[in-house]
Amino acid sequence: MDKDGKEKNSKEKKLSANDILKYEIANELGLLDKVKETGWKSLTAKESGRIGGIMTKRKRDQRAATESQSPELN
Repeated sequence: MDKDGKEKNSKEKKLSANDILKYEIANELGLLDKVKETGWKSLTAKESGRIGGIMTKRKRDQRAATESQSPELN
């Protein structure tokens, strides 16, 4: 961003919550350097599946924690 708060490069996209989570997990698994160098398509099916599985588990756990903290609407 420049001093006026405008983005310098309009091609840069803001990352979604899913994208941020995916990058975090790739980093934890030691795959982030590979992704940065050659892209997501360079991952094997096993690596991609592992990232997706961990993402699903974390989302499910987060949803369960949120539901247990909020009062039920009956």
